[in-house]
Amino acid sequence: MTSQLKPKPTRALITGGAGFIGSHLAGHLLSLGQRVQIIDDLSTGAMANIEHLKDRPAFKYCIADVRDEPLLAELVDNAEVVYHLAAAVGVRLIVESPVKTIETNVGCTEVVLKLANKKRKKVIIASTSEVYGKNELVPFAEDHDLVLGPTVKARWAYACSKAIDEFLALAYHRARKLPVVVVRLFNTVGPGQTGRYGMVLPTFVRQALSGEPITVFGDGNQSRCFSEVGEVVTALAALAAAPAAEGQVVNVGSRQEISIKELAKLVKKLAGSRSPIKLVPYEQAYAEGFEDMPRRVPDVSKLQSLVGFTPQMGIAEIVQSVIRHYRES
Repeated sequence: MTSQLKPKPTRALITGGAGFIGSHLAGHLLSLGQRVQIIDDLSTGAMANIEHLKDRPAFKYCIADVRDEPLLAELVDNAEVVYHLAAAVGVRLIVESPVKTIETNVGCTEVVLKLANKKRKKVIIASTSEVYGKNELVPFAEDHDLVLGPTVKARWAYACSKAIDEFLALAYHRARKLPVVVVRLFNTVGPGQTGRYGMVLPTFVRQALSGEPITVFGDGNQSRCFSEVGEVVTALAALAAAPAAEGQVVNVGSRQEISIKELAKLVKKLAGSRSPIKLVPYEQAYAEGFEDMPRRVPDVSKLQSLVGFTPQMGIAEIVQSVIRHYRES
């Protein structure tokens, strides 16, 4: 890693800081000597994620809604950089709660950007590879078209809401010179992630270790690139410290592609499990007419050029770490 991956100590605010990625980011920033404040309403985050951080003098937490403007204004004032990770996440939550998805994602981002702009604070906006939608031009580059499905399918509400977040953040940068960086995350996984909202790897691991059928939705030929959370948060911190990243959209992910069916086989093998692998039609898992993307692979050349680093951990090593975490917890 280059020296660009060692940002100067600063004061950071993380929205959604009790979530999977947010809590790992908090731990990473603390290890760099930074002071960290998080805010989370615990709708999808959990106190268990930050329990090991609560005794750290440089760490503070606040259980509240990001849309509480007076409170958030005070927290933003005390920070030098805001990592905005608060969002409705997970395919199951998105399909089952489309109103919450749109209101949470767009409303929270609007408040964060407005308050950050008042005090000229840098904002790192967490977006998603979902915004590429049905684009078939792989690998996805940041300037590729976004191809979303029809509005009658709730599946696309998340991608659309995150695209609006991106448009708003970039508008603040262009019109008001607010220092923002938009990061599109590609399937971040690792120890501590829950399968509660449809996250595939922790679901497979739990099923394999308990002897349940490992349920693969669709035909299992859809492929993804999985990135280890520790490497992802390292990239986020590095981007926050890179002036050249301001006003940019940056893919953050791994280029190591694997089909969901092969992932299920790998989990079964590494867990030493006898669980059968069961294919479940999408309409049975979600709703009739559910659409999925066949491939999701990032072009990470921009990330490499900005910070000299891209996620490299192999999928077998990632799976082993998740299995080990489940067995020890």
